[in-house]
Amino acid sequence: MAKVYLGLGTNMGNKEANLRIAVQLINERIGKVTSLSSFYETAPWGFVSENSFLNAAACVETQRTPEEVLHLTQTIEKELGRTLKSKNGVYCDRIIDIDLLMYGEVTLQSPELTLPHPLMTEREFVLEPLAEIAGNVVHPVLKQTIGELYTLYKAMLKEE
Repeated sequence: MAKVYLGLGTNMGNKEANLRIAVQLINERIGKVTSLSSFYETAPWGFVSENSFLNAAACVETQRTPEEVLHLTQTIEKELGRTLKSKNGVYCDRIIDIDLLMYGEVTLQSPELTLPHPLMTEREFVLEPLAEIAGNVVHPVLKQTIGELYTLYKAMLKEE
């Protein structure tokens, strides 16, 4: 069994329900959700929107491959009403977004998937909920815990 960490976000419709339904479908199709962070209200990142986000992180134990997890999360996104990842390369409002952040200690770079997620350490809306449920988990490339990475991120923000 692999421990997979997923980031979830939504900024349209009933946000809490969107996250809970996504988590239920992940539990049914990908593997047992062993932990779920609190839900965090955050500002949009990478684009302008009047709609705030609700973000969370989940840990899932699965026997599926990273590629299978990716395809299943994309199917769940589509079933819940997600149509676009971006418009002309710019992020946009979304009913659900499920990102594969880490898959155990696997590192992978393919046209389809990069593990761990290459931008996860640049996004507070990912690090904060992930640190809540996986603070002692070591990032397979950076060799620091998620808690340490979140602390560094917060310190960097204070310097700006």
